[in-house]
Amino acid sequence: MEDALKKISWPVLTERLSLRRVESADVEALWRYRQLVEVTQWITAGPESLEDFRAMFVAKDYPLKDLAVELDTGQGTELIGTVMLNIVDGWGQSEVEQRAKGVEGNLGWSFDPAYGGKGYATEAIRAAIGLCFGPLGLRRVTAECFAANEPSWKLMERVGMRKEFYGRKDSLHRRGE
Repeated sequence: MEDALKKISWPVLTERLSLRRVESADVEALWRYRQLVEVTQWITAGPESLEDFRAMFVAKDYPLKDLAVELDTGQGTELIGTVMLNIVDGWGQSEVEQRAKGVEGNLGWSFDPAYGGKGYATEAIRAAIGLCFGPLGLRRVTAECFAANEPSWKLMERVGMRKEFYGRKDSLHRRGE
């Protein structure tokens, strides 16, 4: 699928933040907080070293779908999180299958806990949703998290998402739960 995020004029500015495409030069800034247990316990992959993270970052094409969330600290910008925006095909019957291509967005996120409780994640996710329904012209946006990840599902509620599915034993956490 084409890189739909090229349709966006970057960076995207909010009241306090700047969103831009993630670049390979961001790996060390991302690793700074993604290596923390309180972050790693909820994200999809938890590499054990910067080198492993760098290899995963390149292999998984993170720059194609991740947005860097930056805060202007007054002394420069600080990368405080990322928002994944994965554009996927929707479900459609065979007669309209082509019209269902690339019409849904799946969001994910990780933020540096040092910046928690200030509304930055909410602001960034609202901006990402605005991109989805605005310039990207998507028709549906979803997000998923582990049921025990209370901050994430509360964030989903704050931005107006509704719970459509609550699964038990349909996903496996790396701790075996």
